Amino acid sequence: MAMHQDNLDVPIWAREDAFPEAPQGWGWVDAKRKTHPCDSLEKLAAAIGEDRDGSVTLVWTPENPRMILPEELTGMGDALRTARARWARDDLDDAKYKIRWFGTALLGLAAYTFYLGFIHAGQIAAASADTLGFAQRIKFAASSILESGESGLALLLFLIFAFIPWYQAQKRHKKLHGWDDAGIAAAVPEMRFETWLEQQSAPLTKGLLGLMAMVGLAQLLCHVKSSGWGSMMAVFHNWDGVAQAGLMKDRYAHGEWWRLFTAPLLHGNVVHFLMNASALAYLGKRLEVFARWPHLTMVFLFSACAGGEASARFVTAPTVGASGGLMGCLGFLLVFETLHKSLVPLSARRRLAAGVFLTALIGLIGYRYVDNAAHAGGLLAGMLYAVVVFPKSSSTQRPNSTATDRIVGGACLSVLAASAFLAASRIIGG
Repeated sequence: MAMHQDNLDVPIWAREDAFPEAPQGWGWVDAKRKTHPCDSLEKLAAAIGEDRDGSVTLVWTPENPRMILPEELTGMGDALRTARARWARDDLDDAKYKIRWFGTALLGLAAYTFYLGFIHAGQIAAASADTLGFAQRIKFAASSILESGESGLALLLFLIFAFIPWYQAQKRHKKLHGWDDAGIAAAVPEMRFETWLEQQSAPLTKGLLGLMAMVGLAQLLCHVKSSGWGSMMAVFHNWDGVAQAGLMKDRYAHGEWWRLFTAPLLHGNVVHFLMNASALAYLGKRLEVFARWPHLTMVFLFSACAGGEASARFVTAPTVGASGGLMGCLGFLLVFETLHKSLVPLSARRRLAAGVFLTALIGLIGYRYVDNAAHAGGLLAGMLYAVVVFPKSSSTQRPNSTATDRIVGGACLSVLAASAFLAASRIIGG
């Protein structure tokens, strides 16, 4: 296969030396990079067939000088189909359970809100000596659901934690019908790309996650200080620190410009933090690995500021969160990888486009809670950065960073670090 050529005509993830050298005999590597030697090919096939959650990431045999994917090993079709079928079935069962749990909670809240609206309509009619018919009270109660902030939040959580995982599980389950030997071979490029990317080091991405975690810890400590340790159980409760370092629009307009830099490092609650941290862990690594580390700091800072400025112009409520910078990373990768098509398989680029669509859908449903202006501003800023800085290329080589890139990237990193320390100190200091 072309992807095993050990030369510069293929991207780095497709080369023969993309994965580590193979030990003697047979064996496999799990997601934590721990090796598991086997006595024979049959035992290796059994390990692949018994894999329940994608633990078998790489395998080796005496015939291969380097580790390869299980999907690249000849004769593993039946074992792979058995494992994938079980994996897809377990995922679908888990997704259905979440659909039932979140769906029941959503319907229960909607019914309760409807009931309160129906009673409130009667109280309004009685207080005003007016007569509301049954149909009018039903209409009033239904409108109360649409206007309820709690119902909107419940619908947003249902979409993120139940519907989207269910939809993805359904897609994986349907793909099994076309997972013959040809289908397995067609899936190899994207799987090889994702496996290789997962194994790459991304120290700057970890550094940015550390800055976010530091500010998040300061918010938690401030929250505990003001509300007590019992408040730690309130996972969905709003964190403190918004007034001290968030993007308070009136204060920003009256000269507190530094809030544009501190607000992206704050988050509203634990769920908000974990969602943004997981997005940064993937998007940041992908950007750092392919476009090099200086551009991660520049894209994130530029997009976060652009998103914050857009929010300041179009949203009056205070805002926090790294979403502007993250959407900038997403927009950058969409354009950068389109201009450098040889670097990344098409199927992997399509996943980025799907991410933009899902973010837009979440923003549409949760418009009361999601800062769509910051999302749009960050996305456009990241896309613009990629267009201006990186010309179109058919090369399979990742671009190298220049001395200027490293100087400016280091300066941006210093700004982010200073912003994190400023935010933490202001939050803890009250």
